Amino acid sequence: MPQPVVIAILMGLLGAVVGSFLAAVSVRLPREEGVVFGRSRCMSCERTLAPAHLVPVLSWIWLKGKCGWCRAAISPRYILIELAASAIGVWAALAGGDWVFVAATALLGWQLLLIAIIDAENFWLPDILTWPLAVTGLIAAAALGQAIPWAQIIGAVGGFGSLWLLAWAYKRMRGRDGLGGGDPFLFGAAGAWVGWMGLPSVLLWACAAGFAIVVARLIVRRAVSGSDRLPFGTLLAVGIWLTWLYGPIGV
Repeated sequence: MPQPVVIAILMGLLGAVVGSFLAAVSVRLPREEGVVFGRSRCMSCERTLAPAHLVPVLSWIWLKGKCGWCRAAISPRYILIELAASAIGVWAALAGGDWVFVAATALLGWQLLLIAIIDAENFWLPDILTWPLAVTGLIAAAALGQAIPWAQIIGAVGGFGSLWLLAWAYKRMRGRDGLGGGDPFLFGAAGAWVGWMGLPSVLLWACAAGFAIVVARLIVRRAVSGSDRLPFGTLLAVGIWLTWLYGPIGV
């Protein structure tokens, strides 16, 4: 079996395990529950899940989407998050580059997946997720050979500052918030990963993703108005991921 295929399989398996953790965090963090040391339990009967109930992907399939104790239905979001994290691991392995790049890409993808889920479900970008994303971006730049990653440092500062000023100006003109408080921090983290040259591409991809959501709503004949909220952090996560993988548009 070719080595790239083996690496892709291993990264896919690792991604499924990471996805199981991310699924739990995405539920516990908004509820201010213990993230690292809390035991997984059924949301219906409150019983602690057995190890056999926690095998990524396979447990959900084996139990047919039901609790192993009380047989209450388990949301498919858990297996979908595990599969998404597994796909990110495979994508990172097949993106090319050495093991440092593969590891950095997978780490970025898994962080973005958790951020995207929490913002999509709660319209919330917690600092405990956005700040570490910026730190890991600068560390990744250094690990990939940049002694002092000036492009990423400038991108982090410029990304935060530009979006913060935009949010401030919008509120002054319209009298209401147009962006969430976590969006500037996430855009700053974007700059830490893709550098200042990648920031316009992040915004373009995010706008394209937002436009696709609006079009999809119109296709299914859902009403769309100017007051509708979109999880901008989720859209930025899409933009960061694509810009990291394929570079700034036009460059």
